[in-house]
Amino acid sequence: MPHTASRYLAEGARVGLRHFTHADGAEFTVRARESKDLHHPWLFPPDGAAAYAAYAGRLIEDRTKAGFLVCDKEADGALAGFININNIVGGGFLCGALGYGAFAHAAGRGLMREGLHLLVRYAFGPMRLHRLEINVQPGNAASIALARSCGFRLEGFSPKMLFIDGAWRDHERWAITSEMTADR
Repeated sequence: MPHTASRYLAEGARVGLRHFTHADGAEFTVRARESKDLHHPWLFPPDGAAAYAAYAGRLIEDRTKAGFLVCDKEADGALAGFININNIVGGGFLCGALGYGAFAHAAGRGLMREGLHLLVRYAFGPMRLHRLEINVQPGNAASIALARSCGFRLEGFSPKMLFIDGAWRDHERWAITSEMTADR
């Protein structure tokens, strides 16, 4: 489904970043089904209409979450991936936890790197957050490489942090602050 640049919250040379909508369900779920091998065993995005409606609904309606779609401008705005900010906390913390995934047709092309850079600027700009965190399973080399390439630093290790694919999984903690981006 094509999307115009006027709908983008942030725009780079090859991608635009915009919020999830309920209307994105058909394209998102097709891309998720096409990407099962790429995502397994790290994440399990919704691949059916009902699951997408619930997932998008949470990202759209819950003030502690924000969902963003990375759109490939060179392919008429086709969905290249997604980045979610979860557990958004205000006050003295001003932090959120990121989750993300590329779709198989866009993997390895640098689109998610550009999208994550846009998201970091958007989160530290209009969203007024101070810190973003990414929790990554140690074996997920592609996700760790993306975090590192976007300026996130390794801060620690959390054993048995999240229940994923039937087991409690260890995670590395990566983070970036607004000051770190100002230094670049």
